[in-house]
Amino acid sequence: MKKFMDENFLLSTETAQKLYHEYAAAMPVLDYHCHISPQEIAEDKQFENIAQIWLGGDHYKWRQMRSNGIAEEYIIGNAPDREKFQKWAETLEKAIGNPLYHWSHLELQRYFGYDGVLNGETAQEVWDICNDKLRGEKISARSLIRQSNVTLLCTTDDPADDLEWHKQIAEDKTFDVQVLPAWRPEAAMKIAAPGFAGYIERLGRAADMEITTFGELKTALTKRMEFFNGMRCRISDHSLDYAMYVPASEAEIEDIFARALAGEEVSYEEELKYKTAFLLYAGKEYVRLGWAMQLHYGVKRDNNKKIYRCLGADAGIDCINNHTPSAQLADLLDALNEADALPRTILYSLNPTDNAVIGTVIGCFQDEGCAGKIQQGSAWWFNDNKQGIIDQMTSLANLGLLGNFIGMLTDSRSFLSYTRHEYFRRILCELIGGWVENGEYPNDEKALAKLVKDISYRNAVRYFGFDLEI
Repeated sequence: MKKFMDENFLLSTETAQKLYHEYAAAMPVLDYHCHISPQEIAEDKQFENIAQIWLGGDHYKWRQMRSNGIAEEYIIGNAPDREKFQKWAETLEKAIGNPLYHWSHLELQRYFGYDGVLNGETAQEVWDICNDKLRGEKISARSLIRQSNVTLLCTTDDPADDLEWHKQIAEDKTFDVQVLPAWRPEAAMKIAAPGFAGYIERLGRAADMEITTFGELKTALTKRMEFFNGMRCRISDHSLDYAMYVPASEAEIEDIFARALAGEEVSYEEELKYKTAFLLYAGKEYVRLGWAMQLHYGVKRDNNKKIYRCLGADAGIDCINNHTPSAQLADLLDALNEADALPRTILYSLNPTDNAVIGTVIGCFQDEGCAGKIQQGSAWWFNDNKQGIIDQMTSLANLGLLGNFIGMLTDSRSFLSYTRHEYFRRILCELIGGWVENGEYPNDEKALAKLVKDISYRNAVRYFGFDLEI
């Protein structure tokens, strides 16, 4: 029997072990999509205890604590941190087969030197060990980033943001990790959402202009893109229900926009028409600026209205949406391509049944001069687990070129989550090693080392054009 999460965790063959330990493990981390706070990096935030750094903002953990019948007081309520940590420890011991079990113990091993098992009985011991280290070594946001061998990370930023924290980080010569903004115009796309008109007013102030038409909105957004570009932004991100394509005339979009600004109701079909027009405009600008575009879709958000009314969004009450018409995804990319407005694009679906759809769609729109211009993104959110990662990479390998894959991201709000890159790389090496051991790919160490290094790090550096050594 193998030891629990030893040095060969998830690595069952000699080839997998060699690929991971000699090639993958030492590669730097490029986290091109996360939700970490740039303010906390700029201020080099320190944490009082392990509960603050572990449970604050982590809806993955909140979701499982609710599944264990834990009262909301101990999840994001006002219970003492030590009691919250106890409830999490008691929940974790039931999480066999869940990636949170592996992630949590990887974080305990890598950042706190704890090789034991966290459960209800050991909670006090782990609490003391972690907190002693947090205080004694003055572990902070920046020290965790450095310790994780991160060279560059991209936060998630609204077009109206002033990016002041990014400016402070860039001017601080004592911190050599690049922290870049990423363009997330979600609020400008949510035309049917309450508060849309108020947001457009805020965006207008940021762009130093009044926005009363869709044409003026595009002008304002372009001005803000130029500002973000000057702050070295190179990536956009769009959160969608699904990748829609419902075209409409310019006059119809202007009418929809005007009614939304006036507080009138916008139908679901009108919302889709507006979002389609928005993406067609945005794609042209991304091509002009040389930005990549990420499309995240297939999620139904905020399903438990009682919790949503109390806690708001990102509270752990989202689920997979299986309404993802593949024909509309292809039509959207085709419309962008016809207008010479198809940027480098990464597609993520929360629905794992879309793996093959994405794998075939991306093959229709590849282009010369950019290896893997259209990418299937890494296994996202509910798929970010051992089997989900295996399934995503296997499907991509079956239908495309796994060797061009740009690899892993954290999509996280936690400074401890960089162990997810280790988790991914171990699974990558196990998958490739298995194919080699089974005679499905030659045991060519030079070729295998290149594949592993590229997927772990170098492909992403090349794809986004970041100023990093590879």
